[in-house]
Amino acid sequence: MARVKRGNVARKRRKKILKATKGFRGAQNRLFTTADRAFTKAGKNAYRDRRNKKRDFRALWIVRINAGARQLGIRYSALIDLLKKNEVDLDRKQLADLAMNNFEAFKNLVEGLKK
Repeated sequence: MARVKRGNVARKRRKKILKATKGFRGAQNRLFTTADRAFTKAGKNAYRDRRNKKRDFRALWIVRINAGARQLGIRYSALIDLLKKNEVDLDRKQLADLAMNNFEAFKNLVEGLKK
């Protein structure tokens, strides 16, 4: 059986990992073994956090809506209930933006729902 030389393939693989870990701290951007471990872990964290980002933002929007609603004397859950009963199709992102950046419009919306 013929001898297989893998020098080129192995070098390319190592260079790809080391290029990806450029900017990591300590030996993680210089030594292949630690760089490979760091690269794998970074990929796992990125995958997990792309999903967590969605729930984190939703929680932030809810906090902002609740803060705006409390200033107007209504709880968050009661506000959401009023929105559903009156068939207002505003999502939490839009409501949070109104509560933060355009409080007068948010106030008019809530007062309109209360009536």
